[in-house]
Amino acid sequence: MDRINTSHRSKSLWTITCLLLLVTLLIGGCSGAARNPSSSAGEGTGASGSNGTETNQGQTPPSTPEAPEEPEKPADPAAKLLDELSTEEKIGQLVLVGMDGTEPNDVTRQLIEEYHVGGFIFYKNNIQDTKQALALFNGLKTANQNKAVPLFLSVDEEGGRVSRMPGELAKLPAARKIGNTGSTELAGQIGEIIGKELAGFGLNLDFAPVLDVNSNPDNPVIGDRAFGTKPEIVSRMGIAVMKGIQEQGIIPVVKHFPGHGDTSVDSHLGLPVVEHDLDRLQKLELVPFKQAIQEGADVVMIAHLLMPKLDPDHPASFSKAVIHDLLREELGYEGTIISDDMTMGAIVEHYDIRDAAVQFIQSGGNIVLVGHDAEKEKQVIQALRDAVNSGTISTETLDERVYDVLKLKQKYQLSNDPAQGPNTKQLNQDISDILKPYGL
Repeated sequence: MDRINTSHRSKSLWTITCLLLLVTLLIGGCSGAARNPSSSAGEGTGASGSNGTETNQGQTPPSTPEAPEEPEKPADPAAKLLDELSTEEKIGQLVLVGMDGTEPNDVTRQLIEEYHVGGFIFYKNNIQDTKQALALFNGLKTANQNKAVPLFLSVDEEGGRVSRMPGELAKLPAARKIGNTGSTELAGQIGEIIGKELAGFGLNLDFAPVLDVNSNPDNPVIGDRAFGTKPEIVSRMGIAVMKGIQEQGIIPVVKHFPGHGDTSVDSHLGLPVVEHDLDRLQKLELVPFKQAIQEGADVVMIAHLLMPKLDPDHPASFSKAVIHDLLREELGYEGTIISDDMTMGAIVEHYDIRDAAVQFIQSGGNIVLVGHDAEKEKQVIQALRDAVNSGTISTETLDERVYDVLKLKQKYQLSNDPAQGPNTKQLNQDISDILKPYGL
């Protein structure tokens, strides 16, 4: 009996011992399994023989990244240059003048040095041949060398009867002949040729193309200078020429806003009166200008026309109703605006040129063109100075007008660097090649 009990107790102790051993193994296994994820994470981060808790204890919590600084806005070079100009220098940028003679002289030097003019326009009497023309243009650039703002050097180069290029260069056909072909490809090529010619001489602005619709057969001043009698053809051909000129780095000026095509008076001699209302203008005369603005026209020239239904008291060239209300506001034009020549009969026979110039700037214009007579050029500049000094033209208005001019000059990278001259032989060959297929 005692042996049986002793044996039973021995078996019970053995069983308990086994159970305790099993529990110990199970607890150890669970503990080891609990460390494995941390150990793996530690190994994955390069920690050797350390569990996750030990690894994290040795690390600095990640900091919240700082918000990146906003990049500085790019500097506006036109605004910077504007700030550097004196009031008299600013006023000079609002005037583009003509000159007498075929070479720089005391008057042109005075206009540059004392009156700070923004540029020059050249007519046929200023240009004799290629060599002389190049010397003239480069001479004016040299005279302007110490100025912060390069000069506009400009001509009327339309082709046909309005051409200023020297006789060594082949003549281009009038706009009407180009329009009659119906080829916008040809029109674009004509624009490119004009641009190359001007660029070769170091010129930088062309008073072309004409966007007038020649709707009056008795018109004494437009005629074959227009691309046609329909706004659609004038738009297509004129804009193609405009873009061709732009592609050569030359500034085109579309003219004569709001439309000189239905006049019977030459504004060089007298003041034309156009009786059309805005509804008629929207359907015909304004169509090419609207499209040119949409296609990137840089400069618009304002004509000397009296349009009583828009403004009975002022010609378009210094009418707030035409320049600001119609061109700026209704058509949304934000580019540069230049007047037609203020020494034309339409102005000097009826108005004081000084008052006309001041009112042009007040009405939203940027550049007063004074193509002839050095005394009138100086009078206009002095009138603008007086208007600014008296507050008739506010400082804010002055800065707005000049800013547009500076921005345009910088866009086209105008400089005082001398030109090397055109490749006359190549240009003449190019002209022949593009005209031949059209029998022109």
